[in-house]
Amino acid sequence: MTDHPLLGGKDYEAPSLFEPTNLLREARRQRGLPDVDVPAVGLLDPDGDIVAHLAATGRGRRHPGWACYHTDMWTVEVDGIEIGVVGTAVGAPFAVLVAEQLAASGAELVISITSAGQISPLARLPCFVLIDRALRDEGTSAHYLPPGRWAHLDETLAGKLSGALAGLPEPVLTGSSWTTDAPYRETATAIATAASEGVACVEMEAAALYAYAAARHRDVVCLAHVTNTMATDGDDFEKGTDNGAPDALTVARAVVEALR
Repeated sequence: MTDHPLLGGKDYEAPSLFEPTNLLREARRQRGLPDVDVPAVGLLDPDGDIVAHLAATGRGRRHPGWACYHTDMWTVEVDGIEIGVVGTAVGAPFAVLVAEQLAASGAELVISITSAGQISPLARLPCFVLIDRALRDEGTSAHYLPPGRWAHLDETLAGKLSGALAGLPEPVLTGSSWTTDAPYRETATAIATAASEGVACVEMEAAALYAYAAARHRDVVCLAHVTNTMATDGDDFEKGTDNGAPDALTVARAVVEALR
């Protein structure tokens, strides 16, 4: 037993009384939305830069039936692959809320591409990191899986992705991340602890998304766009052309191709 409510009172095998299908049903009713499946591939865009790019360039269109109360979905076709992009789902609880609703709306694969800060030395910035495991320093994963230190990319997905993301315009490395709920509590001690475990970067969603994926038997792939050193050196957070949106869509397409 523990006095901390986050770790007590859990039944990991029990169904939830509040299901995403219930929320989506009521949202459609209240807003008069059609019951239309979303694309099979959903892309979480926590920074909103991909959505902004799709809106500004005319490449994307709003999905008419996306029934989330909190977000819009923009659809885009990338080399024949239709992707539904949901922007600004920042942080573990929000990302998993949207991932649950994506699955309930017809998505078979969820990809998350989030901004991240560098923890261990990397060859260059910016770059992408395919997250193979994430340190569970957040609360959402504790509602999906029993206590543990790491949440992992599914082994089957990892095997299919191994070597498949080489040769893209911006490099894609494979490594671990530290998922935090409190970006402004990234103290020297916390950073040193993560670095001692070989963590490549820090972000806010991956551990929760992988825990959700394991518990719900869903396909989720998390990538970090490592762009900064927590603004300690200046000239940080630069993603490249159109805030990195074209590169992110290229990476998403490569993930889908590898998993087909």
